[in-house]
Amino acid sequence: MTDLVKVEATTADELLAHIEISEEGQPHLVGDTAPEVSILRLMDACCFGDAVKLLAAGLPKREAVWWACLSARDIHSPETDENNVKALVAAENWVKSPSEERRLICKQMGEVTKHKSPASWAATAASWCHGSLAGPNDPVIEPPSHLYAHAVAGSVSLAAVLSDPVTPSGAFKRFLHQGLNLARGGSGKSE
Repeated sequence: MTDLVKVEATTADELLAHIEISEEGQPHLVGDTAPEVSILRLMDACCFGDAVKLLAAGLPKREAVWWACLSARDIHSPETDENNVKALVAAENWVKSPSEERRLICKQMGEVTKHKSPASWAATAASWCHGSLAGPNDPVIEPPSHLYAHAVAGSVSLAAVLSDPVTPSGAFKRFLHQGLNLARGGSGKSE
C-alpha cells in the first residue's frame, strides 16, 4: 500500500518505461510494486538522482513543476541574475494558473537562460507540459507525455548539486522529501 495519492502509476514499471536508471540504482528497483517502494529504496541506497527521476515521472505535471520551482527557489540568492529570477517566476505563475500564454513565457525564459540553471529547467518543464514544441508558424509537435519529468529531474538534481557541490546528499534528501510531500497531496513542505 502506498500513500502517494498523487502518483497515478500503480507500479514502478509503468514509470520506468519513460526514464533510465543508473547501473547503481538498478538493483534497488522493485518494478512490480508501488513506485514509492523503489523511490524509498533508491533513497536508502543514496541513488538520489535515480530517485528524483522516478518521482518526477510519477508526479502530475503541475506538482512536478512546482517541485522544480521549490528546489530552484531554495538555491536562489541576491546574486541570482534577473533572467533566472524571471524564469522561476514564470514557472511558478504557470503552476498557479496554467495557460498557453504562461507556457510560452516559460518556453522563452528557458531559451533565454539556455537551460543552464534549475530555474531554467523549471521553466522548460512547464513549457513541455502542453502546447507545441514547434515555433508559432510551424506544424504542431506535441511533447511526449513524460518529457516534462526529464526537465523536472534536471532542475531538482542541478539545484541539489549547486546547493552543496561537495556533499549534495543533504540537499537531495531535502528536495526528495519535498517531492514526496507533494506526492502525498501536500504543499511540498519538507517533512
